[in-house]
Amino acid sequence: MAAQKYKQEFKDACVQEVIRNSRAIPIVAREQGVVEQTLRNWVAAYRKAHPDAEPALTVSEREKLKKLESENRELRARVEFLGKATAFFAKEYR
Repeated sequence: MAAQKYKQEFKDACVQEVIRNSRAIPIVAREQGVVEQTLRNWVAAYRKAHPDAEPALTVSEREKLKKLESENRELRARVEFLGKATAFFAKEYR
């Protein structure tokens, strides 16, 4: 099967949909009828060529990120605790 050639405008539009609109590559690829890995390669090439092109986080995005990082730490601690408790009670049960 021969590789399909895409116009540069189409590639750019797909890449911008991923980068500017923060959309997932698999979803954009499916919508546009492009192989997922092909779109991944286009996005990677764009990011390599334009390392400073990604928009900075807004204040609300930073706050949300901080909150999610904090929640992630808390959940990891809970999982660790529950793992230790499970091991303790499993030992007691035997």
